[in-house]
Amino acid sequence: MDVINRGFGGYNTDLIIPVFEQCFAAQNEEPNAPKVRILVIWFGANDAALPHTPQHVPLERYKANLTTLVQAVRSPASPRYSPETCVILMTPPPVQHERWAHGYAAMKGVAVRAPDWDFDMAKMYAEGVVEVGEKEGVPVVDVWTKMWEAAGKDMDKVGEFLFDGLHLNAKGYELVYHALIETIAEKKPEYHYDYLQTVFMDFNDLYADFANHRKLSQKRSAYAKGSLPDSKAGL
Repeated sequence: MDVINRGFGGYNTDLIIPVFEQCFAAQNEEPNAPKVRILVIWFGANDAALPHTPQHVPLERYKANLTTLVQAVRSPASPRYSPETCVILMTPPPVQHERWAHGYAAMKGVAVRAPDWDFDMAKMYAEGVVEVGEKEGVPVVDVWTKMWEAAGKDMDKVGEFLFDGLHLNAKGYELVYHALIETIAEKKPEYHYDYLQTVFMDFNDLYADFANHRKLSQKRSAYAKGSLPDSKAGL
């Protein structure tokens, strides 16, 4: 499977909906487009900015926007209905709002101002994602809780996962990666890398039987590697 990462700096869920409608093909527009097997939706850090900022999206509208994105793929009435796509939501992480405010001021060479983010606000928006996931029946990677618990529920230690109090550093992204892989293994094990193979054979296998390399070079299923554990079959 190909992994496509689409990040939009500064965007919130208000801004991303019209972009999503252009990125995720409608059935009648691109009938031969590759199938999206897993769609991970990760928004909320910007939506959870405090109300005095332009990025802020009120909590109820944020949840409605997430629902719109999920239903755009999962609702049979949607032109972008894709029943083979597994949607996974991810919550925003915790923030160190004071650290961000001081770091931003130092970066811009201006006086420290009131923070644009708040720890408790980020938690509320993370809880909103969990609520939408439960309502829509889609898996949720609770980044906020996993990071908070990994930090021992210590605000200072949250900084071990954040570059500047707001954005994740390498350790933070590593935590997110493992949390996402765990969710895939639990909810959609057939898409876990342990059960996938390359669509085209490894070159060593081709050289081992070079006389038949044309035949062996034919595209094959990505899902034929190994077999799923009995406990995971059918999920």
